[in-house]
Order: sequence, then structure tokens, then C-alpha cells
Amino acid sequence: MNDAQLLRYSRHILLDELGIEGQQKLLASRALIVGAGGLGSPAALYLASAGVGHLTVVDDDRVDATNLQRQIAHKLSGVGQLKAESIRHAVADLNPDVVVTTITVRADDALLETLVQQADVVLDCTDNFATRQAINRACVRHLKPLVSGAAIRFDGQVAVYRPCDPLSPCYACVFPATSIFEEARCATMGVFAPLVGIIGSIQAAEALKLLSGIEESLTGRLLMLDARSMSWNEVKMPRDQTCAVCGHRPFA
Repeated sequence: MNDAQLLRYSRHILLDELGIEGQQKLLASRALIVGAGGLGSPAALYLASAGVGHLTVVDDDRVDATNLQRQIAHKLSGVGQLKAESIRHAVADLNPDVVVTTITVRADDALLETLVQQADVVLDCTDNFATRQAINRACVRHLKPLVSGAAIRFDGQVAVYRPCDPLSPCYACVFPATSIFEEARCATMGVFAPLVGIIGSIQAAEALKLLSGIEESLTGRLLMLDARSMSWNEVKMPRDQTCAVCGHRPFA
């Protein structure tokens, strides 16, 4: 770590739980962010500000004027630009030492097979149930920790799934792919602007703890926020031994 980095990350280094060793782990880490919208925006900005060395951002969508109400990494001047590229520019303005790789196609099984394998942590910042299942399958196959977030209207949730932990469920244990699921879209249901910032920031916090070696995390717990009353509920999530995705998985 050079002198400029020691100064930039000094408030992290002062933390006993992080210190120089933890910060160096962040600088050497790779995070995969799938989704560059409301959740991906704050997640990417906080990971970059904290010094995660390499971010890979996956999103095939373009910035729209309706996104600017909540997707804080994007600017009015970027309307029409690919969201992943918009985030790359925002990160460059914030911390040019962070390497950002942009993937501007929709995430599918084949793409995730490669990208998840390369990552140290994966952040699911999407709003598509099928994509969430694909991300989870890849994380289980490659034993990569998954930080999952969701937000709609005034309701948000976040959880951490760690396939290397024999007690941790995977996403499919909690939300099986075979379940009947009616997706709610921001375009039709609306979303409270700060809600995605709260959930996306928690995703970043959990990812940073995983990358730096801080042991305490949301693993095995689903944290739910009702932003109307600003109240939190927590549900413990057991592993499903019969889960089609992780029921017979190996452990690191």
C-alpha cells in the first residue's frame, strides 16, 4: 500500500476489525455486481470508495430519465448510455485506482459460469427472478458467497448465502425456482427512492466484511425493511437438505 492509499483508506485502517491487513485484502479483491440500477449503484460506489480492487459490472440496460429518481450512480448527461458504462465513469471519478470491467449483455448461465468463478464475492442487484436463480446456481457450483438484495415500493430485503458453510442455505432454499412467483416491477409498482440506497449500501457492507475477513455477517438470516415505519424484521433461514441446487453440494 502506497502513501496515497494509506491516507485515502486511513479511516478503515483505524478500525481494529480491518486495519492494514483487511484493507490490503480489499485492494486485492474482485467483486461481481449483477445489475447496475437502484441496488447496483450504491453497492458499486461504496465498494469502489472502500478500495475493492476490481469490480465487474453486468447489465445490458441503458440509463433512462425515470432511473434518475433513485439510481444515484447515473447522471442526466448519461441518459441513453449503457448503465454498466455509466457506473464505470462514476467509479473513475470517485476512485480511479479501481479497475472496472463492464459486461453489457444479459447475464445467463454460460456468462455467469465464467464470471462467478473469477469473483471473490457476488452481489445480486437484479430484479429478475430467473436471473437470481442463475446467479445462485453459479455461486453454489463455485462455492462463492452471494449477497442478495431486493427492493420494491417501501419494502426491502437483504441476505447473505455462503455455499462453503454447511449450515447456510442457498437462495433456492428460501425461494425455490419451482415456486409460483409473481414479479413486481418498479415501472408498475413504484419504489421509494432512498430504499434502494439503504439495501444496496447494506449489500456493500456485507460484501466488504466477507472480503476483508470480518467473520460476522447476515449468513443464514433474511433482513427485511418496512421503510414506511422504518422497522426491521429478521427471519432465520435454515438450509433445505432436499434443495435441488445445494442439497448435495461439496464444502470448502
